[in-house]
Order: sequence, then structure tokens, then C-alpha cells
Amino acid sequence: MPELNHRRRMLVLAICCMSLLIVSLDNTVLNVALPSMQKELHASVSGLQWTIDAYTLVLASLLMLAGSTADRIGRRRVFMAGLVIFTLGSALCSIAPNLESLVVFRMVQAIGGSMLNPVAMSIITNTFTEPRERARAIGVWGGVVGISMAAGPIVGGLLVDSVGWRSIFWINLPVGLAALLLTWRYVPESRAPKGRRPDPVGQLLVIALLGSVTYAIIEAPSSGWTSPLILSFAGVALLALAGLLLYEPRRAEPLIDLRFFRSAPFSGATVIAVCGFAALGGFLFLNTLYLQDVRGLSALHAGLYMLPMAVLTFLCAPLSGRLVGNRGPRISLLVAGVAMALSGLVFAVLDAEKHTALLFAGYVLFGIGFGMVNAPITNTAVSGMPRAQAGVAAAVASTSRQIGSTLGVAVIGAVLASGVSGSTHTAGFAAASRTAWWIITGCGLAVLVFGLLTSGKWAQRSARRTAERLDAPETAQTVADANA
Repeated sequence: MPELNHRRRMLVLAICCMSLLIVSLDNTVLNVALPSMQKELHASVSGLQWTIDAYTLVLASLLMLAGSTADRIGRRRVFMAGLVIFTLGSALCSIAPNLESLVVFRMVQAIGGSMLNPVAMSIITNTFTEPRERARAIGVWGGVVGISMAAGPIVGGLLVDSVGWRSIFWINLPVGLAALLLTWRYVPESRAPKGRRPDPVGQLLVIALLGSVTYAIIEAPSSGWTSPLILSFAGVALLALAGLLLYEPRRAEPLIDLRFFRSAPFSGATVIAVCGFAALGGFLFLNTLYLQDVRGLSALHAGLYMLPMAVLTFLCAPLSGRLVGNRGPRISLLVAGVAMALSGLVFAVLDAEKHTALLFAGYVLFGIGFGMVNAPITNTAVSGMPRAQAGVAAAVASTSRQIGSTLGVAVIGAVLASGVSGSTHTAGFAAASRTAWWIITGCGLAVLVFGLLTSGKWAQRSARRTAERLDAPETAQTVADANA
């Protein structure tokens, strides 16, 4: 890709951020609309889980394929195709006649979404080649998540209360079309010098693993944890995992290059992404149902209640990007882990739901934690892999996030479904939510521990050793950039 001047690089960053905005806004707006969708479509808790997890599951399954395909045939081409499919999927979701068709149309959205964020991150990585400038750009990218979290609940609440839940999908249409036209006009085409060949077997194994795990967790409360159906899906997940571990190392160009996990920073970023986004997915799902179904707030008032969390995420994301660029990832990760764990404890131990001041304190703490965690995940994961395969590198980080979101909604939803019978208005919600908050606390502690273990000198040495073992000639320089 030709070297661009500063103004053009900023324009490319803004266009890429537009794709993140519609994807992130779609998730936050959807959470606010869940109770309205539940009433109109007569959905159970597991039905609500599927409206979210059908999207994140397909997204997680296809992200690495989209990243490697973009590296091979052209990043702008794949990015534009993703915008078209995502916008079309949004239009279909807005006219879904029932829960089943809504879930299917969310999967169409996800196919397009899989071509957006990792490919956009790949474009950013190849546009901003200087390490500190790239870290700051990623901080801006993370700030867009904060914008979506701040605007999503309010915009979603206004739309749901005034027009209805179907209108939440309309907002993707003008943004998607504008991003498509701007991409065609201003984003240059780029591709890897040597793209990876497709890995259909690896792709099928990933789909089998993620799909079976998610299905087992979501459906276990109604089917029974030891039922033949759930045990069968658990067995499929174990076989798929074994297949990946045995098959992928034998390929010259695997879908998942397991050698990168020998790098402690890269492995740590993967685990932290799963835990951080599991906490976020569970947090949003739990609070949306609590505020509207238990407290009886409208969609708009529920969105306003969660605004402190969104504002802190928005403010802390660019700060975290600057910290990563100037001081490395450790400070951001430690602050994130402590804040997220304390947020969970406020609810689990102090019954924050019963006291509005404590409720807001928990929201503020979680906003700080989530705002700080995103930039170090992205920077470490992308910087620890060869720039020539930037699409695959970004896809691994994005896949980890989506796996975390999928598991967070699945696990927290399963805990709620096990604790309540038929309606979230029952007294069982309080006891079930207590267990859920301990799970979120554990996710925060995991971010803290893995952030501490994988950001020190030992971890940097493991990254250097991994770079030396890899065949890709750019990797050593890339890891050096990461530690600069």
C-alpha cells in the first residue's frame, strides 16, 4: 500500500471507525431492546440469548477466514463486501416476522460483520506503521466502542420507546451506505505479499467447536446438564478441539498458527480478550433485564442509568491507547483488571442493585475497566504477529473478543435461566444475579492476573524467542516494534 500523508491516514482511520461504530452500536442498542423483543416475539431467556449469540457465534467463527481472505484478495474489496452484507442483514432484521427469522437474519449480519472489524484493523495496521502512532490510532479505535456504548443505550431507548424495537436496525443503513461510498473513494487497496491459502478443514473445526459449546451452555438449563443432547454437544466440542490441536500444526499455512501462542504476550492478550469481553457481554445482558424487568424502567431510562459506564469507557479508551504507546500495556491491564473485579464485587457483596449510589459506582468502575482493557489487547495481539499477515493477526484478537462475548451471554444467561422460572420478575432473579456477579468478578481477576504475568520481562523474552522460531522474516521486527 502506498505511503499516505497524515491527513489521508486520519481519513482512513475515520472510515474504518465507522464500520466499528455500526457493529458496536448494533450490539448496545440491541441489549436495550431485549425486553421489548421478548414481549412482542414471546421469547424465553434462551431465545434472547440466541438473538445476541447467533451474531457473535457466526462472527467468531468467520473472522479468521475473513482476515486471511482479505490479505489474499484485497482488504478494501472484502471490507466493502462486508459493508454491503451487514447493511442488507440490518434491513432484513428490521422486518423479521418471528424470533427464528430474526436469529437467521442476525447471522446474515454477522457474515458481513466478520469482514469489517478485523479487515478494518488490518487496514489501520498497514496505514499506521510507526509503533507509537499505531498505538494511538488503536486508542482512537477503542474510543469508538465508548461512543457506541454512550450513544447506543440512549438512541436505542428513544427508538424503542417511540417507534419500536425494529427501528434499532434502521440506524445501520445510512452509516453503512456512507462508509461504503467513502471506502470506495478514499481507502487504497492493499493485500499481503503472499496471502494464506484457505483451510476448509480448520474452518469447519472452529465452527463445530464454538457452535457446540455455545449450544450446550445456552440449552443446558432447559434440557438438563447431563441430558444426552447436551453431553453429545459437549463431546462434539472436545473432538473439534482435539482435531484443531492435531490437524493445524501439520499444515504449512493453517487457519490458526498455534506457534504464535508460544509468545506469552500474545497468549495473554487472547485470554484477556476472552475474559474482558465475557464480562462485558454478561454485564450488559444482566443489567438490561434487571433495569427493565425488575426495576420496571423504560428502555430510555434504562439507557440513561447505564450512561456513567459508557462515558467512562469513552474517556478511558484513548487514555489507555496513549499509555500503551508510551509505557507499554501493563499499566492499562492492571487498572482494567482491578476496576472490573471491584465492579463485580460491589454487586456480589454489597447488593448494589438495592442502592442507586452503589449501582452507579459499580457502573463507573466497570466503565473504567472496560475502557482500559481494549487498547492493550489489540496492540499486543497485532504487534506480536507478522505485519504481512495483519488480517490474520487482527482476526485472532477480534475472534477472542467475540468468543468472550458469546460465552459471557451464554453463561450469564444460563445462570439466570437456572435461577428463575418463566419470568425474570420472580424472586429467583436476585439469587441468580448474585452468582452471575461473582462470575464477572472472576473475569476481572483473570484480566488482572494474566495482565501481570504476560506483560513483564519474562513475557517479552518469550515473544522474542517465538519470533526467532517463526519462518516469517518480518516477525522479529514486529515484536521489536511491540516492545519499543
